[in-house]
Amino acid sequence: MRPFLKWAGGKYRLVEKIRQKLPEGNRLLEPFAGSCALALNVDCGCYWLNDINPDLILVYRMLQQEGEEVIRRSQALFTPRNNLAEAFYGLRQQFNEETDALEKAALFIYLNRHGFNGLCRYNASGEFNVPFGKYRKPYFPLDELNFFRERFQNAVFTSLDFETMMREAGPGDVIYCDPPYIPLTGTSNFTQFSAGGFGKADQLRLAEIARELAERGVKTVISNHYSEIIMKAYHDAQIEIFPVQRFISCNGENRNPVDEVLAVFG
Repeated sequence: MRPFLKWAGGKYRLVEKIRQKLPEGNRLLEPFAGSCALALNVDCGCYWLNDINPDLILVYRMLQQEGEEVIRRSQALFTPRNNLAEAFYGLRQQFNEETDALEKAALFIYLNRHGFNGLCRYNASGEFNVPFGKYRKPYFPLDELNFFRERFQNAVFTSLDFETMMREAGPGDVIYCDPPYIPLTGTSNFTQFSAGGFGKADQLRLAEIARELAERGVKTVISNHYSEIIMKAYHDAQIEIFPVQRFISCNGENRNPVDEVLAVFG
């Protein structure tokens, strides 16, 4: 099943390869859940899905608690009248000022499908600032939303720092990490999924925690771009390197295959 959200760096196309690396476990933990592409396609007894972006986790919690109403409100926004730049920017401003959880969740789904490239980006003030996407007829993901509701009725959704979450892992847990990647170039930094960022120190901290958990018998699988920094950070992990097609670039000519790393700690 595809995620209901468009998501930069989403792992839907790599689900099968990632699943081959995941050991069996009683609970799947994703510290960087994003669109939940993997969890949607891995049958597990329990799910703990975390993301540092509180708006994203709000959507997931509202779908879990008030799914029918979130879907109804969101679907009502998918109209020709709202598929115009003026309407989009008005609804974007409403989202940034909204205090009602249900309405904010519905607006997030609208913005995700109408915004440029499905990006989720914030300015220095923490305001969602993705521009209008100019799509002819944005798709409303009704089936995907309903599948999400059903699968994650009993899931735990949190918005914590990844280290806080990962240190709660224990026997029987399996962890998959899809952190914001090391940029391929100085201009291709797509780490702004939430106000803040994810730098080199965070990449190294993630690898060290995975190493510590491996000593406690907890396996962690991590995805990233191939780079010298990453190869050094993952030096004692089991590593597979393979090419993947980039879909994030706004310039179609730059959507070239790049090397992806899957590292298994433990």
